[in-house]
Amino acid sequence: MQRLWLTPLFRVAFRFGLPTLGLAAAVAIVVADADRRAAVTNAIADIRERFENRPEFMVGLVSVDGASPELADAVRARLDLKLPLSSFDIDLTAAQQRIQELDAVARADLMVRSGGLLKVRITERKPVVLWRTDLGVEMLDETGHRVASLSSRSDRPDLPLIAGEGADAATPEALALIAAAEPLHSRLRGLIRVGDRRWDLVLDRNQRILLPSENPIAAVERLIALDKANDLMGRDILTVDLRNEHRPVLRLTPYALNQRRQAQGFDISGSEL
Repeated sequence: MQRLWLTPLFRVAFRFGLPTLGLAAAVAIVVADADRRAAVTNAIADIRERFENRPEFMVGLVSVDGASPELADAVRARLDLKLPLSSFDIDLTAAQQRIQELDAVARADLMVRSGGLLKVRITERKPVVLWRTDLGVEMLDETGHRVASLSSRSDRPDLPLIAGEGADAATPEALALIAAAEPLHSRLRGLIRVGDRRWDLVLDRNQRILLPSENPIAAVERLIALDKANDLMGRDILTVDLRNEHRPVLRLTPYALNQRRQAQGFDISGSEL
C-alpha cells in the first residue's frame, strides 16, 4: 500500500476517482426508480418556478418611447403580454421581431429595467414622400419602405407625390430629382415613374418634363438653367422632352402653335394664307 500510495496515478484515482464512482452509483440508484426521478424533477421545477416568480423578476408595466400614440398602441398590441409576467417568460428577441414587422418601425430595442418595467425604444420611420397606386396613397420613408396608408392626398399636402409602377423602389432617386428641381417647387405637382426606368416631372398648367433614364439629375439642372435664362417654363409649352440630351424637344400648347402658324403665314389648319 505504501508503494501504491507513492504512485501519482493511484493517489489521483483514490482521491477523486473513488468519490466520483460512489456519487455516480448513488445517482444511478436514485435514477433507476421512476418515482424518485419524478420527485427530483418536480423539486427542481418547483425551485426554479419560485425563483423566477420572485417579485424582483416580475414585469408589470410596458413603456414605449420614441413612437406616436397610434404606433405605441400598435406596439403594445403586437407584444400581446399578459402582465404581470416573469421576465424569464418573455422572449425579448421574438418580441423585437414582432414589433419590427410593423411598417412604421425601423428599429425596436427592448430591455427589462428594475421595478418591473419593460422598456421599448422605437425608431420610427419618417414619411418623406407619398406614393399613389391603384389601391390608394401610401406614405414612404427615404428608402421607399412603406410607413402607412392615407385616405386622401390632402391629408399630407406637405409631402411630394410620386406615382407609377416601381416608383417606391426608386424613391431615393425621386428625392434627388425633387431637390434638383427646387426652383420649380412651387409649381411641382409630382413625379411619374415611366416603364420602371425613368421619370416625368409634372408641373401645374399641365406641363410635363420628360427625363432620360440616364443622368436625370443633370437633365433637370440643364432645364433649370434654361428656365432662368429664357423663362422657358413660363411660356405656352406642354412638354419638354429631355430624353435626348443633344436635342431637347418642345411641344407647344394648341394656342401657341396656332399663333406661331399665323405668324408664319399659315391659317389654323396649316394652309398658306
